[in-house]
Order: sequence, then structure tokens, then C-alpha cells
Amino acid sequence: MEYYDYIKSLHLIFVITWFAGLFYIPRLFVYQIEAFQKPSPDKEILGKQLKLMAKRLWFIITWPSAILATLFAIWLLLLIPDWLKQPWMHVKLGFVLLLFAYHLKSHQIYKQLQQDIIKWSSNQMRIWNEGSTIILFSVIFLVIVRDAVNWVYGVIGIIVLSILLMLGIKLYKRIRTKNPDA
Repeated sequence: MEYYDYIKSLHLIFVITWFAGLFYIPRLFVYQIEAFQKPSPDKEILGKQLKLMAKRLWFIITWPSAILATLFAIWLLLLIPDWLKQPWMHVKLGFVLLLFAYHLKSHQIYKQLQQDIIKWSSNQMRIWNEGSTIILFSVIFLVIVRDAVNWVYGVIGIIVLSILLMLGIKLYKRIRTKNPDA
């Protein structure tokens, strides 16, 4: 327990950098998809640069952060195994599994875009980008309020957050249609 605060700090640092990567990689995907629609030579120049940026972000920041956040989380659970008996921890681990599913799907999209395989529109990718935000909000509120969580209000809050995010995306799309440089 002497090192608990250090381990927890490292866990949080790598969770933050993991989410930073998960927030930014879909933005790069949006830019890659839009660059693919540009005429030559812009398409090739932008595509090459965006692929390099995505590769560096994905393999230098996002994947290592995911692995280190997980290792420090396991270490914390080994130090305080009673957490595994807590209902809030079961729900949190469910969200962590959802986060890994999101991460792995993002990895699949990354690999496709690296090979110039475009299966998503830029608007679909903007919506995809909000998945990690919803997971982050869910986990933070769950961990902070723990047993005080009223599940009904929590579910309603996540639904409201999702609706607000979708409305924001629609508003941005409308603004962008009127002003393509926005």
C-alpha cells in the first residue's frame, strides 16, 4: 500500500493519454476520408501525411497508453481486491470492456485507412468520435459517485449526453455546409 498513490497516479496518467489518443484518432480519420476525396496531388500529399500522423499517434501514444493503463489498473486491483466485490466496479469493468471494443474497432478502421479502404463517411466518423466521450463520462461519474449512483438517472444522463452530442454534430454539419472552411 506504500506505493498505492504512485500506481493510481500512473494509472490515471495513462488513462488520460489513452483517451487523448482515442479522441484524436477519429479526427485524423475524418481528415483522411476527406483528403481521399480531393483531387491529385492534394489527395496523395495529404493522405501520406495523415497516415503518418495516425501511425505515430496510434502506436506511440494510444496503444502504449492502453496497455500501461490496463497494467496499472490490474496492479491496483491486486492491491485492493475487495473492489472486485463492489457493484460499481463490475459496471466500470463493463465500460472498460466496451472501451477496448471501441479501441479495437478503431484499430480496424486505422488499418483500412492505411490501405486506402474507405468504408465510413466523414460524418459517420464524426459520430464514431463521440463513442469514447460517452464512455469517459460514464466511467468518471461511476468512479466518483460509486454507490450513490442512481442507475435510472445515470442512464438518462448518458442518453441526454448522447442526444446533445448528436445535435452538436448535426449543427456542425449545417454550419460546415454553409461555410466549407469551418
